[in-house]
Amino acid sequence: MSGEEAPTQHQEPEQQQQQQHDEPPPAAAAAPQEPDSSSPAAEEKPLSFRALVLTGYGGYDKVKLQVKTVKKQQLQPGEVLVRVKACGLNFAELLARQGLYDFMPAPPVTMGMEGSGVIEAVAEDVKDRIVGDRVIVMSRGMWQEVVEVPANRTFLMPETMSFEEGAALPINYLTAYMMLFDMANVRPGKSVLIHMAAGGVGIAATQLCQTVPDVTVFGTASASKHETIAQGGVTHPIDYRTKDYVEEIRKISPKGVDIVLDPLAGSDTQKGFSLLKPLGTIIVFGAANSVTGQKKNLFAMAKTWYNQLSLSTLKLMQSNKAVCGFHLGNIGDEQLIDRTMTTLLELYRQGKIKPHIDSRYHFEEVADAMRRMHERQNIGKVILLPEPKKEEEKPASSPEPEEKVEKTEPAVNEEKKEATEEVKEEKD
Repeated sequence: MSGEEAPTQHQEPEQQQQQQHDEPPPAAAAAPQEPDSSSPAAEEKPLSFRALVLTGYGGYDKVKLQVKTVKKQQLQPGEVLVRVKACGLNFAELLARQGLYDFMPAPPVTMGMEGSGVIEAVAEDVKDRIVGDRVIVMSRGMWQEVVEVPANRTFLMPETMSFEEGAALPINYLTAYMMLFDMANVRPGKSVLIHMAAGGVGIAATQLCQTVPDVTVFGTASASKHETIAQGGVTHPIDYRTKDYVEEIRKISPKGVDIVLDPLAGSDTQKGFSLLKPLGTIIVFGAANSVTGQKKNLFAMAKTWYNQLSLSTLKLMQSNKAVCGFHLGNIGDEQLIDRTMTTLLELYRQGKIKPHIDSRYHFEEVADAMRRMHERQNIGKVILLPEPKKEEEKPASSPEPEEKVEKTEPAVNEEKKEATEEVKEEKD
């Protein structure tokens, strides 16, 4: 059930569901070779679960809620089976939906990179995890009700941590911690500019800055979010929509800042570089400026590329500044990830960090969740809940969520065909 295998797994359940729809119950219950009913294979019931699948590139409607059915198989060595309770939504998923995230396999593919849940089964050789353990999970294909993952990609949750907090912690806090401490080497007395300070990484970075004495934090966010981010530790909130943040920072700190965390790219990277003090560091870890609508915007991408910072090594030497890039998906050092997660979980236990949950959406509401993040309405982490939405929670006038879940096989095949055609068109 890992993300890498999702496209292949996706086919088997649909074929099995088709047989269940087309054949009468007696025939469907019997295998072609009519095995002995006392055999383990005959007694084992198939496993059905809901999953959010990217069926093609484009708008919110390309992420479909589907029911997968697979044969129960013995776990591979080193694996555990986890019942997922909460999943994190990241900006990378917005990019992936538009076909702008190279690390996501081609559609159809189950989305998601982080989550939390309860272990329901362990392979025989797994000794450090047991059934019932509450764990954080980092793996591709997390947006589904159950996942099979390597045990070493799970992390035991503190007793006081909620499943939602567990799902909110890995991507945002690993990113923020590694940028601040491993790359920028933040120290007492330094100043940091955090763009999108009300987002998941922004709030994580702000909290982590508070673990170091006398760090001044400048944070850009819309005015309606200033009270929240100021309470969270931002020293100087700046409304980037109505003010020039470069001018505002210069008024307070004429020499600029020591560290810039830049998830925007384009012209903002140039501005960030100009704000750096001597020996300062700017870290680019995103390209939010290139995402302006539901679908891929070639003009926005071209504008971001055209305005990107371009420097020679000689210029860097003369300026006494550092330009870095960070992408968590490209860090293959599992020991580094493990050490950092251990540090973060200890900081949580000490009460020094705590994920801020902005909102919760059931799988049926994934479009609303993506829209909230895309329109920059969130303050903190947006969480997806695999558990089906209760009837009383569903809008009486809108039957759409049910239509997403209860798909017939012809409908799924038709969606696949449309998705394939759209992918071909985009490639052309």
